[in-house]
Amino acid sequence: MKKLMTAAAIAALGTAAQAADDLTLQLKWVTQAQFAGYYVALDKGFYEEENLNVTINPGGPDIAPTQVLAGGGADVTVEWMPAALAAREKGLPMVNIAQPFKSSGMMLTCRKDAGVATTDDFKGKTLGVWFFGNEFPFLSWMSQLGIGTDGGDDGVTVLKQGFNVDPILQGQAACVSTMTYNEYWQVIDAGLTPDDLVVFKYEDQGVATLEDGLYVLEDKLSDPAEVDKLVRFVRASMKGWKYAEENPDEAAEIVLENDATGAQTEKHQKRMMGEIAKLTAGSNGALDPADFERTVASLLAGGSDPVITAHPGEGAWTHAITDAALN
Repeated sequence: MKKLMTAAAIAALGTAAQAADDLTLQLKWVTQAQFAGYYVALDKGFYEEENLNVTINPGGPDIAPTQVLAGGGADVTVEWMPAALAAREKGLPMVNIAQPFKSSGMMLTCRKDAGVATTDDFKGKTLGVWFFGNEFPFLSWMSQLGIGTDGGDDGVTVLKQGFNVDPILQGQAACVSTMTYNEYWQVIDAGLTPDDLVVFKYEDQGVATLEDGLYVLEDKLSDPAEVDKLVRFVRASMKGWKYAEENPDEAAEIVLENDATGAQTEKHQKRMMGEIAKLTAGSNGALDPADFERTVASLLAGGSDPVITAHPGEGAWTHAITDAALN
């Protein structure tokens, strides 16, 4: 009996030692191909190979990733850098540990019949803008153009846009916020044609800022056990992203399988994944310091009301996780 108990105890200890580490990821938006790399990593067992038990929490119109992170609801969050840096300046010590997205997909999509052909035509118009942190690149852009956002003939009226394109379809706004991989195609699917529209890509306007980075709170980086867990998470996630780039249709199907709402369509998700692959191409997950500096410069160039008021310093990002994960 004594031998049996000893063997059982040893087995129990072995099981405990092999128990996967829990990690919760908060997405910036609902389940869609924008986050395919994480769902692929989960589906293909890449997280399991790294001894991780990853829970992916979808976002939504009333979910602010920075608030979820601040409240302890997630270990890692997907967030745009403007929102992260703005939160950091206000006292929430968010740190970028990886940057899967190399390029920006943000655009302002306008109707030609609303009298918009160039940025000079924005004055006196109503423009749809997303909030919950997504407004920061827009506000910086308007400031650089010297256009006020309080209405009037020499300014623009900002319409707090829901996460749809109804304002441009119903004539409530001359322009709406869109992403290359999502809302632009909703406008097209609703019946407008590319010839009916003029698009202003933020990258072409020189105000592109980094999107969809991975962020944690600073204190996690002082805990060796947490750092080890984050290294494994980033390594598996980037493996998922590269698989998604190379197998976009399969990646889209994996996303659909994880969409508990059933709201997404195969056509839209496959098209989205094709566009997302263009944004992750060229990134191995490590933040390019030049891209960081470009983002900071854009946010600081806000005239009397900049998104951030001072350079956040190198503490806003680290290569420690990606160096260990990718080398």
